[in-house]
Amino acid sequence: MRALLVLFLFTLFLIENARSQSIDQSEKHYPSILFGAGYMKFTGDVGKLNDVSPLLDSRFGYYLKAEYRLGKHLGIMAGGIYGKLAGTNNEKYNHLNFESKTLQVDLNLVTYFDHLFDNDPELSPYLNAGIGYMTFDPYGDLKSGNDTYFYWSDGSIKNLPETPSNLNSAIPIKRDYNYETQLKDSLVNYQRNTLTIPIGAGFDWQLGKFHRWDVQFGFNYNFLLSDYVDNVKSGSNDSYWMMHAGIKYTFAPKQKTPASEVDFKAVDNIDADEDGVIDNEDKCLGTPKGVKVNSSGCPPDTDGDGVADYLDLEPNTKKGADVNQFGETINLEELAKRELMRDSLEAQWGDFAKNSKTENIKTENSDSKNQPASNGATSKIPESLRIADTNKDGYISVQEISASIDAFFEGSNAFSVEIINKLIDYFFEQ
Repeated sequence: MRALLVLFLFTLFLIENARSQSIDQSEKHYPSILFGAGYMKFTGDVGKLNDVSPLLDSRFGYYLKAEYRLGKHLGIMAGGIYGKLAGTNNEKYNHLNFESKTLQVDLNLVTYFDHLFDNDPELSPYLNAGIGYMTFDPYGDLKSGNDTYFYWSDGSIKNLPETPSNLNSAIPIKRDYNYETQLKDSLVNYQRNTLTIPIGAGFDWQLGKFHRWDVQFGFNYNFLLSDYVDNVKSGSNDSYWMMHAGIKYTFAPKQKTPASEVDFKAVDNIDADEDGVIDNEDKCLGTPKGVKVNSSGCPPDTDGDGVADYLDLEPNTKKGADVNQFGETINLEELAKRELMRDSLEAQWGDFAKNSKTENIKTENSDSKNQPASNGATSKIPESLRIADTNKDGYISVQEISASIDAFFEGSNAFSVEIINKLIDYFFEQ
């Protein structure tokens, strides 16, 4: 037994060493554990002669195995099978039966065929072959209680042998299928263990998103190097096959996805404006750094005008007053008057701007601006109008007049209607 095991392991090493040259070394493999169950059907001397379904002699078995891939297509699998083997002959002159508890441990070489199903990576067929060791101990159902079974030619079972003197006294009994008697060979004290050669095939099917879990379906045929499993030696060794299904778990790390690389905890705690309130709870995103905020992330608005204090140019606006973006009270009547004056001034200024004489004045003034006056002094813009000279060239141009009028109506300068009119008059005087 030891020699066969060493030979098998050495063969396994040679095969894997030869295949390793073609294996992608970057591909990682992880150990798996398998648990399953199935039906075990004995094929030997007892059970061949049966006029009923041979499946009636099948028994339940369990297996637990560990598996590890050595490469892309090759792996090893070791484990054990616990179950029962049974058989019954049911012919006129042969009524042998047995049942035996079995425990088998084995080591298998497994070849995978994932590459055959590139379009369906969830399916992984395999073949396996190996060597194992099994213990057995056959028992027979030879009596019911204290009554031994006697099989009569009419097919009945009675408590007495079939003889003329027992025709009237024999009592019919039924098998209780309680295997109570250990079976022995009267001539040979055989060993109740044997080497096995298991071969099999099956496939693993991955359970969708659960990449660590597979369902396994398979078939094993086990050659037994003994002919005594059923307590009958008849030239050829016994065997059994097993149809099984189970669950396979692979100890692999969780697969990475784009979502798995995101630190959602960090995302949930982002505070972009650094005001001490995370964005998910911040009702006023974008608060300038250093501005104090409340628990909702909003800066204080003391006068309740809708403009935060740090932007409010009029911090004590009366309640209910209309304000602009700077928190300043808007006089709606004054605003309406400004609109009317705007139309008037724009019409007036438009006529001046289109007047050829105005253009001539502009040209002449442009050519002579900042030139010394006749008395030797330089012409200067009055102090109240200098704000209109945006380019600081000492001359009020048509463009600067238009810009000043627009600013007046937008409220962005301190001009009044009187000053605008003075500005227009000054333009023609300069």
